[in-house]
Amino acid sequence: MHYGLGLPIGRPESLIDWARRADEGPFRTLGLLDRVVYDNPEPLVTLALLAGATTRVRLQTEVLLAPLREPALLAKQAATLDRLSGGRFTLGLGVGGRDDDHEATGTDPRRRGRVLDQQMDRMRRIWSGAEGIGPAPARDGGPEVLFGAFADAALRRVARWGDGFLCAAPVQWAGSLFAKVGQFWADEGRDGRPRLVAQVNVALGSGVDEAREAILTYYGFTGDYARQTAERMLTTPEQIRETAKQFADLGADELVLYCWGSDPDQAGRLADVIG
Repeated sequence: MHYGLGLPIGRPESLIDWARRADEGPFRTLGLLDRVVYDNPEPLVTLALLAGATTRVRLQTEVLLAPLREPALLAKQAATLDRLSGGRFTLGLGVGGRDDDHEATGTDPRRRGRVLDQQMDRMRRIWSGAEGIGPAPARDGGPEVLFGAFADAALRRVARWGDGFLCAAPVQWAGSLFAKVGQFWADEGRDGRPRLVAQVNVALGSGVDEAREAILTYYGFTGDYARQTAERMLTTPEQIRETAKQFADLGADELVLYCWGSDPDQAGRLADVIG
């Protein structure tokens, strides 16, 4: 199983340092979240900068809120980032759960699932060269696409349009979600198996209190879910190793350690844990 590193959003100017440390290993992927009405860096712009500061590690949106964006421009941006990074870009997509993001972009949250399906149809056509919108991505058919999802309709989207599944659920729930994705994949007649990427929130040492506060602030609109998410954060090497083993036993291909503490030294501490 590979490991990814989820980037904090509190100090955007430190992310080049984070990326360079991650590029030294053992991480496979750098992940960055997306919001509009929040004090976070825009992910495609930021990952383009980090692509230029690294040579090995992959860049991944986790997840980009696609229904907030116009599909032709999004397809062009994703293909450009994939091409300029040498095929190191993974487009993680979701629909978003905040009404204020939709209000700010003039989009309808009630249609977000249908919009995402329409966007994927259009973007696949663009990446295939059917509409004359370039550049061509580094990978035939477009960059790798993963979907973050919980509901069955959204999980089916993985099989219909994607290459794999981004699972932000706790390990106790992940097994059933992995199984559904696998079944939907077979139902669609897809060859092979979907990539299964899990995500957990982590922080070690002096960064724990800052990380917990960042989670409570970010998820504050969810009420009790914010507290539960902060409580589930892994804060010791033993917790991280045990959870990683559980996800590996479920068949996960990668585990992204999403760090909410802003100190780049967290990258080194986590690297020491996973070895």
